[in-house]
Amino acid sequence: MRTAIPFVALAAALAALLLGRGDNSRAGGTLHGQVVRVVDGDTIRVRLDGGREERVRYIGIDTPESVKPGTPVQCFAKKASHFNDSLVSGREVTLRTDAEQRDRYGRLLAYVYTGGRFVNRELVARGYARTLTIPPNVAHADEFAALARRAREAGVGLWRACR
Repeated sequence: MRTAIPFVALAAALAALLLGRGDNSRAGGTLHGQVVRVVDGDTIRVRLDGGREERVRYIGIDTPESVKPGTPVQCFAKKASHFNDSLVSGREVTLRTDAEQRDRYGRLLAYVYTGGRFVNRELVARGYARTLTIPPNVAHADEFAALARRAREAGVGLWRACR
């Protein structure tokens, strides 16, 4: 009986550690920095508060391609890029990550906020972006889908220009 008690305690401690680790690995984090370059409608370069620079891809949205090698500039791409630039260029931003923090290209995946605005949301709501849901990063998927549906029904942005 005396050997069973330490074993049970060890098993309980190990289970708690593993369960806690699993929860933390899926938890999103928050970073702060300044936008140093707008790459296109859904990608920016940010100098984080610690001085490190990151290429940041917006989670949950996709704007038409304007700088993808080997791909012609798509309808509404320049307008989406310019609108993104007007929202974030040179500004302080808050980056909130979701379950997966990096894509296959090594870019930081984030929801982007500046000046009281949720940039990902603005791009979809105003018709500059479509939704792009890639699990497990789904925190705002339903919201983005509803906004895209409204933009499409209203015929705004790319939904009007790119028929």
